[in-house]
Amino acid sequence: MQSPHQDNPTPLASAGCTEYQQLSRRSFLQASTGLAAFLAAHAWVPRVAYAQEYRGGMRDVIISIYLRGAADALSICAPYFENQYYTRRPTIALARPDSGLPNRLTALDDRFGIPPAMMGLHPAYLDGKLLFVHACGSTDPSRSHFEAQRFMEVGKPRDPALGSGWLGRHLSTVLPMVPGSVLRGVGIMPGLAQTLLGGPQTLPISNLDTFGITGSSATLAGRRDAIDDMYVATTDPLRATAAATLQTIDVLDAINFANYAPANGAVYPTGSFGNAMKSAAALVRAQVGVEAIAVDLGGWDTHDNQGPATGGMATLMANLANTLGAFYRDIVAGNGPNVSIVVMSEFGRRLQENGSQGTDHGHGSVMMVIGQQVAGGRVLTQWPGLDAGNLFQGLDLDVTTDYRDILAEIVSSRAGNQNLSTVFPDYTPTMRGVFA
Repeated sequence: MQSPHQDNPTPLASAGCTEYQQLSRRSFLQASTGLAAFLAAHAWVPRVAYAQEYRGGMRDVIISIYLRGAADALSICAPYFENQYYTRRPTIALARPDSGLPNRLTALDDRFGIPPAMMGLHPAYLDGKLLFVHACGSTDPSRSHFEAQRFMEVGKPRDPALGSGWLGRHLSTVLPMVPGSVLRGVGIMPGLAQTLLGGPQTLPISNLDTFGITGSSATLAGRRDAIDDMYVATTDPLRATAAATLQTIDVLDAINFANYAPANGAVYPTGSFGNAMKSAAALVRAQVGVEAIAVDLGGWDTHDNQGPATGGMATLMANLANTLGAFYRDIVAGNGPNVSIVVMSEFGRRLQENGSQGTDHGHGSVMMVIGQQVAGGRVLTQWPGLDAGNLFQGLDLDVTTDYRDILAEIVSSRAGNQNLSTVFPDYTPTMRGVFA
């Protein structure tokens, strides 16, 4: 539960932020000033190109998972070798792997471990396809959810003039993976995340299975005919907008999201996050030209009764790990198209637990990267230490790896984009060896 003095941890869309561009499925269709004729019926609608026809070599699909609310890095990947971790967290620290206690950590190496709730991702780690990047995040000192999220998503702190997102600029500075694709970026959410803002052929679609012309199915054919009569003889840009709109509907309608059968025995948890990632898997496998997907998982603002072993945070971590574990089994281990999944949060949480057995807003965080080409099975970190003299402002885990280093390596190494000065303005990234 959020403390009264803290700002609202929900996404910027809920606050009506103009930069966030809430564009729902309904408002997108309205903004198109109508729909075009059905794809197969008219020659004026451009042919849809599919990835199987692409001869330039496939890049990774980038999947950005944002943990909104500031996830506690020291619980997700706990430094059990640090005495201060136990001294400063007398009731919420997770027990050492050798403790014999039922809710003890599972060691990743001789320094870090994951709690029982994160064990859904342990197979990916053992397979060497999951990398933890610790003491990572934004070097900006803000502890405001709104500010920190925005700075991370645009890829540059303290620049109010920069409105586009790092993933949107990536899409705008690289040729389409599938020539002629009408849908390159998707936010599986009601409003377009700042991360994707500025991306060409990019939409927020909260339910990929139901995106289309609303209304009675009995009159659908007639309404499509009427739309055709309205727009077939018009000129651009209205004609092109109508064509692209219906193409997008038709591309998604051709994918059987509702009956998607995951590969390799994967089972996605029920709920919004599990459904979103299952839909993302179906979209990735369809190879229709989507290159970037963004999904949110909120609720990480654990000021009170944090519960990383059995409480609220344990439930959140289990949902995260079990869902991404299913996606890993389905797509990464299941011989699906190449993906690079990156998981991040706006900042971490304070080392010292508070009087409500929770933690307040901190600084350094942890990222996760999952994919076929990830050099995983390890915790990548320049660990700053948890002694008082090593803490950021004497309070928090410090940031020793800028999160943009990790994103830049994904963009350049796995998505074929060398325009890093545009994707991450005024920053020169350091390649950290994320990929094999």
